[in-house]
Amino acid sequence: MKNIRVVAFDCDGVLFDTEAANWAYYNHILEHFGRPALTADQFAYAHQHTLNESIVYLFGDDESVAAVHAYRQTMDYGGFLKYLKIEPDLAPLLNKIRPQFKTAIATNRTDTVDRLLSEFNLTEYFDLVVTSVDIPRPKPYPDVLLKVLSHFDITSDQALYVGDSPVDAEAAGAAKIPFVAYRNESLLTPYHIENLKELERFLEV
Repeated sequence: MKNIRVVAFDCDGVLFDTEAANWAYYNHILEHFGRPALTADQFAYAHQHTLNESIVYLFGDDESVAAVHAYRQTMDYGGFLKYLKIEPDLAPLLNKIRPQFKTAIATNRTDTVDRLLSEFNLTEYFDLVVTSVDIPRPKPYPDVLLKVLSHFDITSDQALYVGDSPVDAEAAGAAKIPFVAYRNESLLTPYHIENLKELERFLEV
């Protein structure tokens, strides 16, 4: 992969192990509204999709969805940061590949990414952050990755996207960007890694 200029990463499941945080976050909201705790299928959906999509999926009717969004505005996401685990090879990798490669985050998260990066002292490591609020359509549509290409004025073969879910793979495919599957052998791509350090071999650093 000699043409790569930009490495883009999904957030949940790649930069951070966010499973415990997401379980806690959605269960907190469900409990507040007297709903049962997440099932495994509900969590699988919420872990890949946007917050707005997940709330609609979990609550359904417009009145309930509006009430959840109103309640969300009173919540402090800081209470869930203790459940997050940063991927151990992330900072060493970013230190090694920058500034030779530009770095970006392309995620279906909404308004919590800046807080995460600040909390873990990662803000300066990323040249661009694109969330679901920055584009018309979230993943699996390619919009989030097309915005990365446009921002850096590069072609699709000059970017690499690292993700861990089917929606990541589908978005990369639609954007025609080479996709590296992180800890998910079920995803159809020639490129698989089990830790972020392995990404170095694709970047030849």
